[in-house]
Amino acid sequence: MPTFTYGGQALIEGVLMRGRDAIAVALRHPDGEIVYATERLDAGFHGTRWSKWPLIRGLVVLYETLVVGTRWLVRSANVQAAEEGVELGKGSVILMLGLTLVAGIGIFFLLPLLIASVTVSGPDHGLAQSLVEGLIRVAIFLGYLVVIGRSPDVSRVFQYHGAEHKTIHALEAGDPLTVDAVRKYPTAHQRCGTEFLVVVIILSIIAFSLVGRQTPLVMIASRILLIPVIAAVGYEILRFGARHRKNPVMKVLLYPGLLVQMITTKQPTDDMIEVAIVSMEQALEADGEAVPAGSGDFDRRPMQLATPTDIVTDVPASAAPPPPPVAPPLPTDPPPGR
Repeated sequence: MPTFTYGGQALIEGVLMRGRDAIAVALRHPDGEIVYATERLDAGFHGTRWSKWPLIRGLVVLYETLVVGTRWLVRSANVQAAEEGVELGKGSVILMLGLTLVAGIGIFFLLPLLIASVTVSGPDHGLAQSLVEGLIRVAIFLGYLVVIGRSPDVSRVFQYHGAEHKTIHALEAGDPLTVDAVRKYPTAHQRCGTEFLVVVIILSIIAFSLVGRQTPLVMIASRILLIPVIAAVGYEILRFGARHRKNPVMKVLLYPGLLVQMITTKQPTDDMIEVAIVSMEQALEADGEAVPAGSGDFDRRPMQLATPTDIVTDVPASAAPPPPPVAPPLPTDPPPGR
């Protein structure tokens, strides 16, 4: 069984698995076959000793998740849209990432501050305002997940999310990666990125209450500037919790994240589990790790990356070249090693 803690991310009709030195992606092509690609991680900032330092590594994870995760999300959309002649390129990645950052900060951090400031007034109500702000943030977060989860496309992403977690459970238990073996595990996982977000929300309530009631400019600046600090601390808490799952305090702290995963994960179909297994097998092979004995050997073919950051196209099985060219190594890690 690998000593490294593997993580993952659900994509559009696919799964990204993150290993020690590489990521692997497997997607269900519209023609029904599984296509895959790998990308190295062991270069650039990710390969330096600084990226492994406590707190710093949390910021690396945040950066990698946003940049690499968004890029592969767009690439997975390209594969599904290829039949319709639709292409999303580098500009789409940059635009999507920018809009995600602006919308995320505005909706989940500044909007709750604005509402709480209007509804709770008075210089002696700083703690009350922070609590109201935190509750509003929780309500917006849960409401957002419930609303987007009603979309059929997002619902399928949540199913792939469940397939990803089940596959990681099977690997960590030492089981062969087969559909039957993976199927028996739960869709929730203690290191899920959803759990990371819940921890961040809890920490934000504490941190912003310490800031107290200040001038509007100071309060807005604190919400923006403290985001990386909260994310870094949250990542370390999640790592600690993963190593001490039986600790009663950690169980209480991380339990809300497991509950939220009832929204963000759904039971996958067998063909979704096959995709997750292929992604994990490719990640293991890219790391030089052995695939568990008895694992499934599903038909697959490599993806060809048109450019390092642009379109992904598939290659007919009869004309498949050697392993596809690897995109320039970028630091990446789905939310903390799910």
